Formats: sequence, structure tokens, C-alpha cells
Amino acid sequence: MAKPIYVRFEVPKELQDKILSAVEIAKETGKVRKGTNEVTKVIERGDAKFVVVAEDVNPPEVVAHIPLLCEEKGILYGYVPSKAELGKRLGIKSAASVGIIDFGKAEDMFKEIMDGINAIKK
Repeated sequence: MAKPIYVRFEVPKELQDKILSAVEIAKETGKVRKGTNEVTKVIERGDAKFVVVAEDVNPPEVVAHIPLLCEEKGILYGYVPSKAELGKRLGIKSAASVGIIDFGKAEDMFKEIMDGINAIKK
């Protein structure tokens, strides 16, 4: 199946799994904002350190602005395949996007993830 319009690069499966695990740890030990409106706010304020966007958001226009906004503000972002899985890691039914404000105990994992994303985008 073709990727939605807002997916600007392919994230390998092992990196997606690492992102999901790191989000779960950050939720427990750091600070996260869930939901597209909240994520948009933390990006615009420059508070987000990393942003995660689900690939199966429908309609895609709901999150289509997030990658562009992140690039404008110089914030790294990545994709996971499922909003249900992202939501599960956050303790809710589903989440289209999440902004990581404080990595908490997942800081080393996020450093690896961000290095991986930077390598993909080059």
C-alpha cells in the first residue's frame, strides 16, 4: 500500500520498534504531549525534542502539517505504522501523534533513534 502524503521518508521496522519502546519509557519517566493539537503547540513553541507521527491517520490532512512544521522549527521526527499501537504505548486508545518534551530515562534510546533518522534523511 502506498504511504500517505505526509510520510516524507521510510523508517525501518527495527527503528519503529525502538521509537515505540522509547515513547513508552518517556511517558513513564519524562514528559510527553499526545494528540495533534497538543503536538502542534509544543512544536510551535519549540518545546518538543522529538515528534512521532502515525502512518495510518485518516484523513491524512489531520497530521499532514506536522512534518513540515517540524522541519521549519528544526525538530526531528519519525513515523510508526499504527496510531493504535502508538496509543497503546501511551496508555490511551489511539494517538495520531506525540511530542516528546523530556526524554526521561529514554534519553540514550532517543539519541540512537535520532542518529538513525538523521542517517535516513541524508
